[in-house]
Amino acid sequence: QVQLVESGGGLVQPGGSLRLSCVASGFPFSSGAMSWHRQAPGKERELVAGITRTGGTTNYADSAQGRFIISRDNTKDTVYLQMNSLKPEDTAAYYCKAEVSVLAGITIDYWGQGTQVTVSS
Repeated sequence: QVQLVESGGGLVQPGGSLRLSCVASGFPFSSGAMSWHRQAPGKERELVAGITRTGGTTNYADSAQGRFIISRDNTKDTVYLQMNSLKPEDTAAYYCKAEVSVLAGITIDYWGQGTQVTVSS
């Protein structure tokens, strides 16, 4: 079974930092591109950051650029999201996604259960 387990969320004051972790199992981790998404109440789920299977390329939403860093450790089957200078508008449930190649030109997406991040004074 494919499983993604997020952790590291919590309550933090504006300007603070958190590091989210996502541990994957059930597939060759290095075969999957990974990303972080978030969803706030009443809003659509949005991409926050993505990273290729080797970690050679990353991309960020404009709102995260310069504040968040995505990274991965393929020896630990883990992807991270370091979040700095947090703002109240960062408050959301954060989800880890794996895009796994199963056949040429065909991928399957898997999602974690989410971890809540609340930024408030």
